Amino acid sequence: MAAYTGRGVHGQVVHALGSRIVGGELPEGTTLDLRALGEDLDVSLTVMRESMKVLAGKGLIDARQKRGTFVRERTYWNLLDADIIRWQVDSGAGQRLMRDLADVRSIVEPAAAHRAALHRTGQDLEALQSALDAMARAHTHSPADAAEADAAFHRALLNATGNEMLARMDLLLEPGLRERDRMVHSHDRTDDPVPSHQVVLDAIRDQDPTRAELAMLDLLAKAVHDLDQVTHVPDSPREP
Repeated sequence: MAAYTGRGVHGQVVHALGSRIVGGELPEGTTLDLRALGEDLDVSLTVMRESMKVLAGKGLIDARQKRGTFVRERTYWNLLDADIIRWQVDSGAGQRLMRDLADVRSIVEPAAAHRAALHRTGQDLEALQSALDAMARAHTHSPADAAEADAAFHRALLNATGNEMLARMDLLLEPGLRERDRMVHSHDRTDDPVPSHQVVLDAIRDQDPTRAELAMLDLLAKAVHDLDQVTHVPDSPREP
C-alpha cells in the first residue's frame, strides 16, 4: 500500500500519531483521548477525527461504543502499508522487518526468476533492461532514483512470469523493498548492484530457468550483505 500523501497539518498529525503507535509510545489497547491529543499537537478536534480515519484504514486504531477510540493489537495492523513500514524502521524495529522481508523474498523471487526465464517476452526483456540501465545511471548519483530503478527491475521480473497473481506480488514486496533501498542507497558502503542484477537478466534472456533461479539467490544473499553493511554498528574501541 502506498504511503499516505496528505500534506499540511493533517498529514503531520497522521505521521505523528502513527509513529507514536508503531513505536510503542501509545501501546496496544491504549484508549486515545482525542481532545487531549489535539491539545498536545495544537490541532482542532476536526483534524484529529479526520486523522483517526486514516489511521483506522491502516488498522492501527478502532472505535467502539462505551470504549472510545483505542490502539488495536499488532495482529490487526496493515504491516504491508508503506507508512507503517517506515514508522517501524524509524522506531528502531527495522531489523525484524528487514529479516521478514528477506525471508519472503527468498521464497518468492527465485521461483519468479525461474518462471520468468520460461515465459518472458521481448517486452519483458525491454522492461528489465530499461530498469537495469536506470539503475546504472542512478547508482552513484541519486539514492532515490536508484531505489526507484531497483523497484522497477523487481516489478518487471514479477511481470515476466506471465502469472497475473505473481505479478501483483509487487504489492506485498515493494513497500518493504523501497524502505530497504532507502537505507542501503543512502550510504556509500555498498557495492554496485548492477552486476548481480545483470546476471539474473542474462539468465532470463537465455531462457535458462535453473541459472536464473541461482542468480536470484546470489542477488538476495548480496542484498542481505549490503543491508548488514549499512546497519552494522562497529564496536567501540577498547581503552588502551
